[in-house]
Amino acid sequence: MKRVILSIAVIASIVAITSCANDKKWNHKEREKVRNEVRAYRERAYLRNLEELEFDQFSNDVVDAIEIDYPVYTAFIELPGRGDTVEVYVVSTIVSELHADAHNMRKIYPYKTLVREGILPPDLDRQAQRAFYECFANKVNNTYPSTTAFVNAVLADTTSTSQIAQLQSQCAEGLFDWIVEVDEVVFYD
Repeated sequence: MKRVILSIAVIASIVAITSCANDKKWNHKEREKVRNEVRAYRERAYLRNLEELEFDQFSNDVVDAIEIDYPVYTAFIELPGRGDTVEVYVVSTIVSELHADAHNMRKIYPYKTLVREGILPPDLDRQAQRAFYECFANKVNNTYPSTTAFVNAVLADTTSTSQIAQLQSQCAEGLFDWIVEVDEVVFYD
């Protein structure tokens, strides 16, 4: 009889502990609310060029990272700077994705945009595009000491004569024998 009572007490304590642990997991509705907050960042350069399936995976990665650091959903919701916290997780997820795969350059600098800017010729096949992005990623990796430095350069990049545009032009010239002509304006006194 004592064994049965002891067994019931042990089982009850295990059930209580696991039910408390399950309370810390976010449910689908809570995760969806945070995913909607991440959607507000959809217009950032890197995220704008993701396909919908890629963006869903990205937002899941952000929510997973937040849930690990804030296992109790109510603790996360009650944060005074929750919007800033979400933004930090979005940026850190972007940086980690860039660091993991340098070929994500195509998401930041889509082929169609580079054609429109005159950096790449139209109608390049996938192999030629891949060669360009590999060259560009290598130049970026050799130019910037860290992924964070590259992300800062992307955020500060506002001119067509930026270092990033120069790296793109170097790759296009080297791969496709393009000659970039610079029109100089000479003023005479």
